[in-house]
Amino acid sequence: MFGVIVGTLALFIILSIFSGLRTFSDSLLEASDPDIKIIAKEGKKFDYSSEVKRVLEAEEIAAASGVIEERVFIRYKDKQEIAQIKGVDTFYNEVVPIDSSLTVGNWVDYKYQNTAVIGYGIAYKLSMSIYSFGEPLQIFVPKPGKGFVNPASAFRTKNVQLIGIYSGSEEFQNKFVFTDLQLAQELLQYEATQVSAVEVKLKNIEASEAVRSKLQNELGETFVVKTKAELNALYYKVVNTENFISYLIATLVIIIALFNVIGSIIMMIIDKKQNLKTIVNLGGTLQEIKRIFVYQGFLLTLVGMAIGLFFGVIAVLLQQHFGWVKINATLAYPIEFRWLNLLVVIGTIVTLGFSASKIASARINMSFLK
Repeated sequence: MFGVIVGTLALFIILSIFSGLRTFSDSLLEASDPDIKIIAKEGKKFDYSSEVKRVLEAEEIAAASGVIEERVFIRYKDKQEIAQIKGVDTFYNEVVPIDSSLTVGNWVDYKYQNTAVIGYGIAYKLSMSIYSFGEPLQIFVPKPGKGFVNPASAFRTKNVQLIGIYSGSEEFQNKFVFTDLQLAQELLQYEATQVSAVEVKLKNIEASEAVRSKLQNELGETFVVKTKAELNALYYKVVNTENFISYLIATLVIIIALFNVIGSIIMMIIDKKQNLKTIVNLGGTLQEIKRIFVYQGFLLTLVGMAIGLFFGVIAVLLQQHFGWVKINATLAYPIEFRWLNLLVVIGTIVTLGFSASKIASARINMSFLK
């Protein structure tokens, strides 16, 4: 029974940890990715026309924002880095709450020209802070063309002042340089109505797939509409795979523990051999005798499962509420109680426990009782 208790406890805590990690990762994605993103099927830019805006006035949509994204070369003093500029308009904060991820400084202020917000990872690599007033951050974009390239005039450049630094997932905080949309349009020589994508915030995230299909039909084949899950397909695939593998490993521990249950029942059968013969002589059938040990093993498993779940639920709720186990000084290890995890554990233990009891009771036959 102790083996079943430990196995149940481990399985429930592992599933709860992965639920917490997924929720924590989703919260990071909430501050970096929109619910829906619209891009051109061909080319890097398209006209954010009144027709597109009309389609995005649908009842299901809370807000929409035109953005420009492009890889750029940035330099501060003697240090340089490859990043991605992201020009955003005044509606961007309504679509993605990026300003809540700011660790220092302020978000892009549209009242002032040539300001930027960068990720903590980029700031660390460039040894830059918002108090670096000595030299501006330089953004370089290669000019289009072919043939001989003169290095002195091969790039368009903008000097910007850093006013904020944001944090987030490792990839996110090492990727973007946020500026206002007009600066990005000037740097990339886009027209005033041209953008590289439109990002959308939904009123109900659960309806993202239905809204995606609706927008795709109305916008036509010249656009590609993607949900947040599609934008982060690799991430969700990795998380689901890790969760499944961890579940299999924990289940293997339970299977090993149930071998002890099988052994205990078999030892009980051997120890009670004479009593079983008495039952047969009194008219008991082989199936009735097997049923006795199936019930015994099944109840043994159920009691172990109940005790394991009791301590598991308490441990998860305590960690979720008090955060005693920490990743660092300020961040508690994420964990989350979910009824689905409880049902998965109960289903797994009940199925394996019943199977183990049936295997053990199969040791009984008429030749054994003679």
